Amino acid sequence: MSVVELATEDALSRAIEAARDRVLALQHPEGYWWGVLISNVCMEAEYVMLLHILNRRMPEREEAVARYLLSAQNGDGSWSIYYGGPGDLNATIEAYQALKLLHWDPGSEPLAKARQFIADHGGIEASRVFTRLWLALLGQYDWEALPILPPELMWLPPWFPFSIWDFASWARPTVVALSIVMAYRPVFPVNPGEGIEELARGQQQSRRVTNGWDAFFYWVDSWLHRYHRLAWHLGRRRAVERAFQWLVDRQERDGSWGGIQPPWFYALIAFKVLDRLDHPAFQRGWEGLEGFGVLEPDGRWWFQACISPTWDTGLAMLALRASGLEAEHPALVKAGNWLLDQQVLDTAGDWAVRRPKVKPGGWPFEFVNDHYPDVDDTAIVLMALNQVRLPDDLRRKRALTKGFRWMVGLQSKNGGWGAFDADNVRTWVSRIPFSDFGWVNDPPTEDVTGHVLESLGQFGYDDAWSVVQRGVDFLKRMQAADGSFFGRWGVNYIYGIGAVIPGLEAIHYDIHEAWVQRALDWLEQHQNDDGGWGEGCESYVNPSQKGVGVSTASQTAWALMALISGGRAHGEAARRGAMWLMTHQLADGGWDEPWYTGTGFPGDFYINYTLYRLVFPLLALARYRKATQGTR
Repeated sequence: MSVVELATEDALSRAIEAARDRVLALQHPEGYWWGVLISNVCMEAEYVMLLHILNRRMPEREEAVARYLLSAQNGDGSWSIYYGGPGDLNATIEAYQALKLLHWDPGSEPLAKARQFIADHGGIEASRVFTRLWLALLGQYDWEALPILPPELMWLPPWFPFSIWDFASWARPTVVALSIVMAYRPVFPVNPGEGIEELARGQQQSRRVTNGWDAFFYWVDSWLHRYHRLAWHLGRRRAVERAFQWLVDRQERDGSWGGIQPPWFYALIAFKVLDRLDHPAFQRGWEGLEGFGVLEPDGRWWFQACISPTWDTGLAMLALRASGLEAEHPALVKAGNWLLDQQVLDTAGDWAVRRPKVKPGGWPFEFVNDHYPDVDDTAIVLMALNQVRLPDDLRRKRALTKGFRWMVGLQSKNGGWGAFDADNVRTWVSRIPFSDFGWVNDPPTEDVTGHVLESLGQFGYDDAWSVVQRGVDFLKRMQAADGSFFGRWGVNYIYGIGAVIPGLEAIHYDIHEAWVQRALDWLEQHQNDDGGWGEGCESYVNPSQKGVGVSTASQTAWALMALISGGRAHGEAARRGAMWLMTHQLADGGWDEPWYTGTGFPGDFYINYTLYRLVFPLLALARYRKATQGTR
């Protein structure tokens, strides 16, 4: 071995040890890891509007929110929905309205610039339904110009061609809550000077279409508007009560609905509309909001759209084990026991509507989300628990068995896995006039399926061979012509390939098959000149941007892990990727990554997972060391 090779090996080990120490230092005393999730200013703007609607203004908190909003504004007056992205009309309108509620002068430079951006991009009429709905709640937009979601939807059973069960888990409680709000069309007037009359509203845009299913849904919406104007609505009062009880039954122990911001905020507004602020569910919901807020040292305050402790903990455990931490290490024991406590064993959530014979056993993304555990988290947690030794080994094995069965039971008919439901594939929900804000169904995806296969590969699958084969067939069908795989929950094709190839390798699939090699070729063709990989959020809306972007730590790690699993660990592309990670590591053992590499809704909502920049590079470098040096 040459001096250069020895120095490189030593540098690799030092990088792994530094990252491992950094991960260990971030563990919470209870045993979990949790990095904050950064999204966009719609969270804070809607929080300010919610405080107004609920008549629970908090001047000191609102001042902290204002500081955050202003710190995130772009030079052209707009606000973006991801780091370095273009200005977004919806975020800019909502931030503008929030600042007006916070008594900012429309003549001030921040608002003047924002107002010009809004005017240049079509005004209020060009914004999405959600944005205009918030304005309608404040009396700044006409309810009649919004599409309708009638509460009578609650009467339609799951087998009916159109029902709430065709919406994804994140959209379903949102729709139910908004059906109550829209039945009443409430207005919570702003004070003089807090409105947005000065905004350029643009010309009324025609959203009508004249043919196909879209035309049919617009016709239905126009009919619903006429029905709403009637003095009497058959069964509406009972439908509202049914929707209300549906929300009460699905509130989580932390006060949230679905563990995410949209249904949570809308449910609280529904309680306000129904004058039920003394209901225990409202009190839990209101008090629970504090757990999602982040107060920065400089006094800025912002709101997380979601939180990810289970996901972060599972990934951290996998990275630590790969780095050589022993299976019985106290940090892993504490984390493993915490994960055991997070398993959902007693609640048959909404997933059971389409899989009634499957018993509970999954894990949620958040601290609490009993009604909506998800397949992706369960796959990662199963792998993490399978690699540790816990004092109560019988409990661990039982948890693995129940989680394994639940995960397998959520396989869709086409062989793939969605995130929260099985066979949530009806496309009509994305075509109704209301659905202009992103994905509202939950079809099987390549990345989740890849993680499931990787998990199955750790356990053996003699009794589930048909399950595995159907998953592989699904991936073959979904592969793009250029060899890449779409990334639903991470940005984007790099994430998709980074999930699929390790999954295939884990089940001992022949990685030399041409279709697998095409994916690896695509990765190597999209490696940046500096040796890293990067892909921007714009790749979801602009095909020319596939695999294009500044190199990031998490995306370089995903690509490197795919190359390793694909048998190319000793290749030049993998070596350069590992070197990029090593040379860009910070003194504290982590990496800098302001770019958003997590996806909520492709094209509409993105996330910066602040632990991705640490756990994935550690996992990738550890796997690289094992593949090239035969050590752990």
